[in-house]
Amino acid sequence: MIASIRGIIQSIGIDHLIVETGGVGLLIYAPRSTLNAVGQIGSETFLYTLLIVREDALTLYGFSDPAQRNLFEQLIGVSGVGPKIALNLLSSGSPDEIQKSIAGGDIARLARVPGIGKKTAERIVLELRGKIDLRQLSGTTPGNVSTLDRELTDILISLGYSATEAAAAIAALPGDAPPTLEERLRLALRYFGSA
Repeated sequence: MIASIRGIIQSIGIDHLIVETGGVGLLIYAPRSTLNAVGQIGSETFLYTLLIVREDALTLYGFSDPAQRNLFEQLIGVSGVGPKIALNLLSSGSPDEIQKSIAGGDIARLARVPGIGKKTAERIVLELRGKIDLRQLSGTTPGNVSTLDRELTDILISLGYSATEAAAAIAALPGDAPPTLEERLRLALRYFGSA
């Protein structure tokens, strides 16, 4: 496996760049956010990479950080989601935003991405929702979780939901959710009813 690449940018295309390292120019497909962040032609860049080996091709994918690469790997593990669709999804937002959409079951947001229809969006949510730990995402660290939401998490866990499921339900609460524990619990339970 080629885990990372450091080299000089030779060219940047719509969905790829060519990085020269050790006298070899490597074609690396990447999400738009990575392409926008790599720098200018002629400058040195560093990318986290994933090599996908197929019968007819060796294809290298590059990412600006390990979180992007990890999410890409999860996405291509979903039935019906190939590297191109995964790159389109990664180009639509930050890994945190995408993971929150998946955990929150935001099928409409996912289906707006080119190449992803409603069925594929539903499959992504179904297969990945339980694998996303919202506590690891920026903006949802334990210090940022309110006491009310910690209590709600404890209640949901005591009702038999996993910590990940509880975090997903809390993340799916609307921004204007009532500040009472009872109302937030009712909304969280509705989340499970619609899942």
